[in-house]
Amino acid sequence: MRVDVFTQVPHAFGWLTEQKPLATVLGSELELRFLNYRDTTPLRSGQVDDDPYGGGAGMVLRVDVVDAALEAAYGGDRPARIVALTPQGRSLDQAMVEELAQESELALLSSRFEGFDDRIVSHLATDAVSIGPYVLSGGELPAMVVLDAIARRLPGALAEGSGEHESFSAELDGGLEYPHYTRPAAYRGWEVPDVLLSGDHARIDRWRRDQSRSRSLA
Repeated sequence: MRVDVFTQVPHAFGWLTEQKPLATVLGSELELRFLNYRDTTPLRSGQVDDDPYGGGAGMVLRVDVVDAALEAAYGGDRPARIVALTPQGRSLDQAMVEELAQESELALLSSRFEGFDDRIVSHLATDAVSIGPYVLSGGELPAMVVLDAIARRLPGALAEGSGEHESFSAELDGGLEYPHYTRPAAYRGWEVPDVLLSGDHARIDRWRRDQSRSRSLA
């Protein structure tokens, strides 16, 4: 899979590529590129944003700048999924993560400050995605969230089978992850549930599923 992140601050992603699980799959299942709008902007002095028509506070990423960046990266052969990261988008959930992880190519569009010229979302992007009902100073953090979530679903990122039992996975019917315990079995009067010490795997699986469901309903 190849993921291209379009951004004004590519260096902001440096730490992410050094950490698991993203670093684990880089070079094998994941090809990752960070593309700076300023490198391909048709405007002078590296300009990428402008005052919005009608007035208002803040600057807005220009549609011609994003179109030029996409053209430079792909020509006429753009990815099937180009995702604009915006608070007005569809809420990111595990189902969407699984969906995006199936793509062979993916482009993530981030912006700064007041966001996108709406024509970017309407005409250049295929999807608009939000990581939550709040506003950040830029799309870099949302892009990192999407990258990390997708990378965890690629082969080689996690120990075999471990991703199946994480929160919101299909194995847990979209529920929260069940509680985990490790040694010691008793600590300061806090006991590990007896079922986990029973060795009865069928019973343990039922208990874990029940715990996942109850946590999701809480």
